[in-house]
Amino acid sequence: MNNLDKLLAEFNGNAGASVTAIQALADALKINFPDDYVAFLGATNGGEGMIGETYLMLWPVEEIMKLNTSYQVDEFAPGLLLFGSDGGGEAFAYDTRTNPWQVVKIPFVGMDLEDVEVLSPSFEEFLECLANE
Repeated sequence: MNNLDKLLAEFNGNAGASVTAIQALADALKINFPDDYVAFLGATNGGEGMIGETYLMLWPVEEIMKLNTSYQVDEFAPGLLLFGSDGGGEAFAYDTRTNPWQVVKIPFVGMDLEDVEVLSPSFEEFLECLANE
């Protein structure tokens, strides 16, 4: 069992996304996803469940662009790419304004870049952070 499997032990993940689906989203967004996130999507295309004491909803590849558009991220928090939530008032996102991208959280209501909280420097470390809270 690798570290990702251990972190996701209580997480109900979907079947992995195809390389084609992941690349289609990256092409549509004109970005390159971090390797650890691509590995996650290939193994588990979103899902929900507990990571430590935190409830986590991660969106499937097919929903990411639509949900970012619905939440008007380009207008209210340009440079963020939302990929999930805590099932309540907080969204989890990549901050694409940083290099490398950082994982951050931001409130859905009153979404503003001033409210961004940096959580970790990578997706796997984000999961580790949640598991250790």
